[in-house]
Amino acid sequence: MTNNSIFRRIRFIYDFSDQQMIDIFALTDVMVTRSDVSDWLKKEDHEEYLDINDEMLSIFLNGFIILKRGRKDGPLPVPEKRLTNNLIFRKMRIALNLIDEDIIQILALAEMKMSKHELSAFFRSPSQRQYVECNNQVIRNFFQGLEKKEGREEQRGKKG
Repeated sequence: MTNNSIFRRIRFIYDFSDQQMIDIFALTDVMVTRSDVSDWLKKEDHEEYLDINDEMLSIFLNGFIILKRGRKDGPLPVPEKRLTNNLIFRKMRIALNLIDEDIIQILALAEMKMSKHELSAFFRSPSQRQYVECNNQVIRNFFQGLEKKEGREEQRGKKG
């Protein structure tokens, strides 16, 4: 999945307005414009489409964590310059306060079966032998399941 499709999915699932998206960035003390958000949300074939880079998506996800979990004392998290599916998955897990069973249930809503052992490999340090890179299919199924869990699937069908 592209960064932009992840950005669009989160907006859709949680029904965020442009202003709410801007406010999520502001939670990390980063200011973006409505034009930035609008261009990041456009489809790839639109002439005003703009890629949201790894660092900006990381900032957004850090803001999403703050929105869902509250701001911690101390410095704000440093955004990653390079995001992987594993980091995106980890940030979503933290933001939504998900445990393994929750994620397995969310994946099952998208008809993807996964064991706790398989799942835990995604959240290990890359230096560990049991670490496994999370592929696009897992992330896509996670967001599809999350869409169903949040009751947004019906609206997608009505919109298009």
